[in-house]
Amino acid sequence: MQQIDAIIRNALAEDIHTGDITTQALQLKSGVISGILKAKENMIVCGLAVAERVFSILDNEVKFTHCCADGDLVFAGNVIAKISGNASSLLQGERVALNLLQRMSGVATLTSKYVQAVKGTKVRIVDTRKTTPGLRILEKYAVRVGGGSNHRTGLYDGVLIKENHIAAAGGISAAVSRAKSYIPHTLKIEIETQSLTDVTEAITAGADIIMLDNMDIETMKDAVAIISGRSLVEASGGVNLSTVKAIAETGVDIISVGALTHSAPAMDISMLLEGA
Repeated sequence: MQQIDAIIRNALAEDIHTGDITTQALQLKSGVISGILKAKENMIVCGLAVAERVFSILDNEVKFTHCCADGDLVFAGNVIAKISGNASSLLQGERVALNLLQRMSGVATLTSKYVQAVKGTKVRIVDTRKTTPGLRILEKYAVRVGGGSNHRTGLYDGVLIKENHIAAAGGISAAVSRAKSYIPHTLKIEIETQSLTDVTEAITAGADIIMLDNMDIETMKDAVAIISGRSLVEASGGVNLSTVKAIAETGVDIISVGALTHSAPAMDISMLLEGA
């Protein structure tokens, strides 16, 4: 909660800064006004508690009532929350609350489409570190709400040896050997491969997870056959809603999709106050 509060406070400070000139100029009367948050397109809702927290940080007397739950499919025109409180507080929190709610719902909605596309296979859809700076914790939560899974959170909680690491370390075998000598036994080692030769070397070196980077379908099938269950297999690169099912059918275990967070469109949600 502390990390989420920091995100919200930074966003509010960015938006309000020295004060909301518009509401100050209107000299709005004190008293309670009510309103709704309404979906303007079909979506998987995500971030209701975050939106609620925006208003409670501004004014702890604002009442925010959830009309659905994170993970629910809602349709255009559905009311997803009701809100009441001082008009100035509602107006000052409106944009930050909607920005976060729309962004998180967008990630959850796109993730759900990928998950549905591979339904019936063993594959897990996972995210990447290609997140909006400062919003990673929210976007990775939204991936889970959409039915996906999280890859590592950051550089600190997982060993993923990529192309540039391999070049700097002097090859796949050397990179895996160095990593094994350094990390605790509780951590797994994942390594990126770009050819079947790389795959064979990674298996021999003892990698726990082998990433097949930007390989075509036939090469992925061959790689899965070579690995033969000795390591988890992750496919990455060239993944979109048109290709993800065929990739899943190669027999890989995991498909990482950067688009879940870097290309998810924000959903359209509006806040309407009484009389609007």
